[in-house]
Amino acid sequence: MVELHDHDPEEIFLALDKRSGGKACFYRVPGYCADAGRFIERVYSAARAKGAAVEGPLPNPDEKQVSFYTEILGSEFHLDRMFIGSSLGRWLPRLDNKQCTRLADAVYDSLVRYKALGKNDAMVKNMYVRLLCQMYYGLQSIIAHIGENEPPKLLYSGALGKNGLSALELLNACGCDVVLIQNRGEQEYDSLDERGRLSVRLSFPDMGEFPEGYGVASLDKAFTQREQTERLRGLRPTVRAATNIWLSGTDILGDIRRLPVTRGKDEHLFYNAFCRVSGVDDKLTYQNELYKFYIEIKNSGRRFAIVQNKIPMPTNEELERIDRRSFETKEQLVGAMLKCVLMPPNEELKRLMASAFVDVLLDEADKPGMTQQRLTTMAACTACWLNRYGPTLLNGWAMPLVSLLIYFGGCKSVHEAAFLRMLSRLPCDVLILSPNLNTKCQLEDDKLFELQYTQSMNLTEFPTETSTQQFGTAAYHAERELDEALYAGTGIYRDYQYKKANSVVLKTMFEEIEILWKQETKFRPNFSVIDDTVNVPVIFAKISGVKDSQPAKYWKSVQQLMTENTFVIYSAPFITRETENPMKFCSAQLIRGGRLQRNAILQNRAYRYRHLREETQTYIFDKIDLLMNSHLISGTYENGTEYLIAATLLYLPDPIIKLIQGFDFTKVSPKIIYINLGEIPITLEDSILTAFLSLCGFDVLFLVPTGYRTVENFFSKNILDEHKIGEYMYDLQAPKLKVPKPKPSAAKSKPLFGGIFRKGK
Repeated sequence: MVELHDHDPEEIFLALDKRSGGKACFYRVPGYCADAGRFIERVYSAARAKGAAVEGPLPNPDEKQVSFYTEILGSEFHLDRMFIGSSLGRWLPRLDNKQCTRLADAVYDSLVRYKALGKNDAMVKNMYVRLLCQMYYGLQSIIAHIGENEPPKLLYSGALGKNGLSALELLNACGCDVVLIQNRGEQEYDSLDERGRLSVRLSFPDMGEFPEGYGVASLDKAFTQREQTERLRGLRPTVRAATNIWLSGTDILGDIRRLPVTRGKDEHLFYNAFCRVSGVDDKLTYQNELYKFYIEIKNSGRRFAIVQNKIPMPTNEELERIDRRSFETKEQLVGAMLKCVLMPPNEELKRLMASAFVDVLLDEADKPGMTQQRLTTMAACTACWLNRYGPTLLNGWAMPLVSLLIYFGGCKSVHEAAFLRMLSRLPCDVLILSPNLNTKCQLEDDKLFELQYTQSMNLTEFPTETSTQQFGTAAYHAERELDEALYAGTGIYRDYQYKKANSVVLKTMFEEIEILWKQETKFRPNFSVIDDTVNVPVIFAKISGVKDSQPAKYWKSVQQLMTENTFVIYSAPFITRETENPMKFCSAQLIRGGRLQRNAILQNRAYRYRHLREETQTYIFDKIDLLMNSHLISGTYENGTEYLIAATLLYLPDPIIKLIQGFDFTKVSPKIIYINLGEIPITLEDSILTAFLSLCGFDVLFLVPTGYRTVENFFSKNILDEHKIGEYMYDLQAPKLKVPKPKPSAAKSKPLFGGIFRKGK
């Protein structure tokens, strides 16, 4: 509750005929707190609308002002109501008779009190001239409204003095509300009004000293900045963000999957999320959960974008649009940058973008250490990134749609943080995933919801179809969970039930390969089916050296790897530049805009896959596109390697094509065993082939007794899982491997890889 002598401070916001005393208010505020600040700001707004806000002291008239006064009213003076009223009528001609009479009475009473203090006629006249000049040059905006039922307001701060207090008393007497900010302490006022008879002292709870520099001048500055900000924003949007209020708080991925229409019912709100998840709940399932989340978001048709570890800095082409001149004020800088943003045709979205851009950058501008140069860089980056990601996320937006930006790895700079803060003010979910607790995210925001786990995981990419992400098995993460993870069934499926598949490369322990090799994919870790797509766990590994330096035992174990759907390459190279391939002669027509030209390929005479099922042809095309867009093969879209990829994979040997055609995605996967015994390296074409087959769901195993570099020479990413099992051996000869006879009973079957994988005796 507010403590005061006679009045409720809220009366100052009422009309006279609704006030308990029916009179104008005169309040003084001796200190500051949140409630006092809000009260003063309300008075300030009312004073700007009708009245005046003055930073004292009220100035004495200068020579020019006195000369003008004499020119209009002459030098004659009489302490008489009629004389003062007549003079005011000529001095302030906009006053009507009633206002003029009321003001004349107040001036007369003030001069009489002044004279009663022992002042002579000359001093009284000087005070009269001073009062009239102050009214004319500084207070006309408040004088014009005296006598109205809704009184004008005067907010005053700074030095006061006897003359200033007399002016405030006079205005209050003729019907003006007056609020005095005592930002210079109470002593000055107490010395002028010892008994406090002229004004009412307001005391708010928890009131302390005023902040340094607080007063009308600081309020004017803040108001001017708000006005400039409003002009920058333009028209206010009619909808606004309801950020995070709808979250469950425990299942962030589940929350973000929710359709916007199920998040809230207010038609004037869009319900978005602004969240950071640090650490992981379960290392074993984390990657697979993210991948499932990705597939579901993609299949939902929702607009989304993924940032992997860092937002690429603006290119020179993007920066050409940006106005990076020097500006005098932060408002001018932000306004110029806003004009460089490509605005959508949707008027409501345009207002939202302008408001978010201005609010965030002006807030960043006020942070400690922010210089004009840093603000320019931040604003330029934000504008460029909005132009880059805005169309992907926001084109075609309408209420209550909400897009999604996933930032994987945590913000690396304050520029990125500012961009994400701005996006969070738009109809867009912003999800920051930072599984490695040792990586610091630069983003700070009061609206950010954070969920933090205790386990840390060093994961470099958000798993997508093009990320060639390696998913760890149970043994890889925690050996004691191996059995349960590897042998748990995931369901029963019809033959060839699914037509689409994505491969998931397993990062395994060496001993796990013999367990996984002949296992149906549905029993492997990280197998899943989402909608109509199977996520197939595959082996993509290189085994270097020979166990115990025993070649005979080594080749016997390799023989045990043979299955009915295994293709063996006995020496390098398998495919070379000289290998016959008519598709090479038309490779320039195979690709356009980063994708295969499928209709042109189907009509090409050299195309050899027409006899395959349509879904198999589509599957092959999809995986070729995927390989090119993943940039896994060095030189893709840099030196023309993409044309070699397309030509090579559109003219594969018949045995390999038959394996692709016969692959049932939930059963045992096809195999490629590539034996490289000598110094001749694997060709770029062979690297393309094996990477492609891995994406198709094949298990690919390189046997390299020499330990030499092979296929990894042409990969841009380190995705090959290498296991060194023994001494390097040279000049070996590979025997002809045979397709095994029908499987013996379980009791007689021998372990895969025999002595190679069996622990030493």
